[in-house]
Amino acid sequence: MNKKTLNSELDRLSIEEFKSEKKTPLIVILDNIRSLNNIGSVFRTSDAFRIEKIYLCGYTAQPPNKDIAKTALGATKSVDWEHREDIIELIQELRKNTTEVYAIEQTSDSIMLDNFQPKKDAKTAVIFGNEVQGVQQEAIDVCNGVIEIPQIGTKHSLNISVSNGVVLWDLFSKLK
Repeated sequence: MNKKTLNSELDRLSIEEFKSEKKTPLIVILDNIRSLNNIGSVFRTSDAFRIEKIYLCGYTAQPPNKDIAKTALGATKSVDWEHREDIIELIQELRKNTTEVYAIEQTSDSIMLDNFQPKKDAKTAVIFGNEVQGVQQEAIDVCNGVIEIPQIGTKHSLNISVSNGVVLWDLFSKLK
């Protein structure tokens, strides 16, 4: 019989253990995200894949915040994060430090996620943009490239927290 695992049987890391563990060389950048629940969800997913850091850019809300905490379930304490006002400066700084930076967006020259291979010897940062406007064109212009999630339905976008989960799982799997 396939018995469901109890939370007490999962042998999860403490926050202190999580902080000292080697991280997946992935960085998440949230640019002008309005929904506090989306932000919290990104923290929770980032914890699940032990990503290195989250950058909260522009008017993206920051912890501590009760609505972020509601979906993050404590991940704002485990995942390193930092607020940056200017996403362009951040992208340029990351690239200067040999981090590959990719916008998650639909563009004329985007690479489909299933065809994208992150470099194993470099950090990869992925930008998720505003729920309505997406990633700013100015940010796209200074990225290494653009990754697109293949979609074949009638809709042409996914919720940012869903996009984040899809992208982080894919990149985590490829880097393992």
